[in-house]
Order: sequence, then C-alpha cells, then structure tokens
Amino acid sequence: MKKDNPHIISKVLPGSIGEELEIQPGDRLLEIDGTQIEDIFDYQFLIQDTYIEVLIEKPDGEQWLLEVDKDYDEDLGIEFENGLMDEYRRCHNKCIFCFIDQMPKGMRETLYFKDDDSRLSFLQGNYVTLTNMSDHDIDRIIRYHLSPINISFHTMNPKLRCRMLNNRFAGEALKKVDRLYGGGVTMNGQIVLCRGINDGDELEYTIRELTRYLPLLESVSVVPVGLTKYREGLYPLEPFTREDARRVLEAIHRWQREIFASHGTHFIHASDEWYLLAGEELPPRERYDGYLQLENGVGMLRLLLDEFEEEMEKLGRAGNLPDLSVREELSMATGCLAGPYIRGMARRVEESFPGLRIHVYEIVNDFFGERITVSGLLTGGDIVRQLTGKELGSRLILPQNVLRSGEDVFLDDVTREDVEKALQVPVNIVKSSGRDFVRALIGERAEGGPAVGNGGRNE
Repeated sequence: MKKDNPHIISKVLPGSIGEELEIQPGDRLLEIDGTQIEDIFDYQFLIQDTYIEVLIEKPDGEQWLLEVDKDYDEDLGIEFENGLMDEYRRCHNKCIFCFIDQMPKGMRETLYFKDDDSRLSFLQGNYVTLTNMSDHDIDRIIRYHLSPINISFHTMNPKLRCRMLNNRFAGEALKKVDRLYGGGVTMNGQIVLCRGINDGDELEYTIRELTRYLPLLESVSVVPVGLTKYREGLYPLEPFTREDARRVLEAIHRWQREIFASHGTHFIHASDEWYLLAGEELPPRERYDGYLQLENGVGMLRLLLDEFEEEMEKLGRAGNLPDLSVREELSMATGCLAGPYIRGMARRVEESFPGLRIHVYEIVNDFFGERITVSGLLTGGDIVRQLTGKELGSRLILPQNVLRSGEDVFLDDVTREDVEKALQVPVNIVKSSGRDFVRALIGERAEGGPAVGNGGRNE
C-alpha cells in the first residue's frame, strides 16, 4: 500500500452494504480479495464479484477482514476522500499550442494544473497524449475492458509529434494505439491544428493513418489552435485565415465522403469554429454520427439549432403560443462565435411572442484576447465591463458553460452574485439545449410553471 494513497473513506451511504458492515468515515480501505488497491479502477473491478473479502483499517490501527455476499456489480456504498483513489498524473509534455501556458498570471492555482491522466479520460472524458502511460496502464485498460479512451493525436508523424509535444517519447507513444486496438478498446481522437505545422499534407497523412483503426477509433475531431494574447516567449503560432479554414473543410469533407462510402461513418469531423471562420453552412445532423465530439465543439451549434426548431414547432403544434402572452424585456450575453446564431434564434422567439424584447450582446474576450471567441472562456469581469450601461431588461441570461462545473464562479473568480450586484439585474443560467434556450426566454421551466431562476420577479 502506498503511504501517500491511504484510500480514506469519506462517506458511507445510508442503507448500503458499507453501513451494514459498520464501515465508517475515516476508515481506510487496504485490500479486496488480498489485492492492494491502486486506484478507482482496481476498486470498481474487484468489487464486481458476488463474494469478496474486504480488509479495512480503523483509525486506531485495528484491521477488520469483512466477508461480503452481494449481487454481481453491487456497490459497497462507500465514497473516498480522493475520488480517483490516487494522485492525478501531471502532463510532462510542453506542447507548442498548450492553452494553459497562454494564461495570465494570478489566476487560481487549479487552472494551471496540466493533467495527462488516462483514468480521467474514462471518468471525465479528458483527452490524453499516451506519453504518461506505461505497459501496466495499457494492460489494465484491456483487462478491465475500459472504453472509450480519448486520445490527443495531433499528428501521426512520429518526428513531428515529438516536436509539437516537446517530448522525445511522443512519437513512440503512438505504438500504444496499436495495443489498445488489438485489445478491443474503443477510442475517440482529436487533432489540434496549427497553421503551417500539422495542416495541409500532414493533416492528410494523419487522417489516412488514423483510418487504420476503424471501427474501434469511432471519431476524430479537428479543432483550430486557440491563441490568447499571452504568448510572449512561446512558440510563434499564427491564426488561421478564412481561406485556410475553407481548405481544411474541403479536406475533411472529402475524407468524410470516402470513409462513409466504405465504413458507413463520417469519422473525421471539423469543429464549429471552422465553419464560422470559413463562412460556410453548418452540416446537417446526419453528418455528426450521433454527436460523439460535442465536448470538442463539434456539432454544438447544429444540435442547438435543431433542438431550438423542434421546441418552437412543439409549442406551435400544442397551440401554446397564443396563450402564453409573455411580456418582458430581457437580455442575453454570449461569445462572439455563437453570437449571430443566438441573435437569429432570439429574433425568432420575438416573432412568436410579440410581447418579448430580447437584447443579445456578443462579449469580446478582452481577458484572453479577441481571438478567443467561445462562450466557455468568457469571464465575469468582461461581462460586467461590456454590459455596464447597456439595456438589460428584467434579467440577464448567460450560458451554463461560462461557470465552473457545479459552481457559480467564472474563470476570473468573479461570482454570479458579483455580476448581479454590478449590473443590478438578476442573472439566469441556461443549459446548452435548444429546449432550455426557448423556455428560458419565455420565462418558463422546461415543464411549464413559473419563470426559471428569477425568484418570481417576472411572474
């Protein structure tokens, strides 16, 4: 047992096997069936059997060996102080495009932590470079049948990958993909495209090489490198132009047609940013293969638009539009990337609800630089500065991704309450679905009823 991994139990769920066995917070899990626990994957794998022996150590050092008869896959109902049950693995690469290296000083410490932990790929959907993974790690993934793993490929040229990741082992790490493929592990991939480095012929080569892993490699996204204004002393990277974006899309669409004809999947996908930069229409939903890459910004706008249209049609079919009689002036703020689409949807809602007046504001990202246009990287400070003195109406609506997960805090540590006080207006947070978008604007909960998140101020 590692001394720095005591696996201290933080919570025992009521009515659980753990409670029945008199396991308590503060106890330490030592072994299951004589096997020391490395991390959460060992724990989840070893508790599957219908009969297990669990070794617990009490705070006073007394050890209990507990025999457990249970249903297959039934959990013990215990939680741990460290959800991963191990230390997070720090990234040892120094990628030329790393976003964390482009952040200003003085932000909270957790924002500067670079993880490259394959376990977080399965637990949270993080993308990993494979450079931190040992043969033991690969063996466990195959043994435990863990899937899918999300991999940051960037390029399949080993020498170029070493240069892009500034890691002499980065090219060799690509061989681990063969082991995962041979072990039947499903995968998703991403390519952060850098102008003049891994685009053009290099992108063509990478896509061609990645098709060898179909169908277990289910999808690959291509996203443009994000460039903030804090790049002094970093590798010189240039933003993509409109013509560059059109060439990238031409290559991706050509590969999509070829791969779909042979495998029935489009496989390689461009993030929404490419279409907006190129001035081209977003693809229909069928081209996104079930939206496997939403977290990489692939198809987010198409899904939002389609859900919006479906919700508006649903309200119309139900005969609800004439009866709602919504009368309100309100405002929305979003990033410049999605701004034109959000404004178009707001106009549609206004047409259906003549009593509504909706102000849509595109927030320029002064904090990171105007090249950063996604709403998920907006800060509370930029929102306050750019909306001060503007017509905001009875409430301000913001997309959920501007806040830290599960908290009311922006990237710059400004809170939602701070924004409300500064702008003197209630702030409503709306989820990213088109349905929630419509319901937030007309002031109803998803299932009807009083207005969402406004404390009854709009009733």
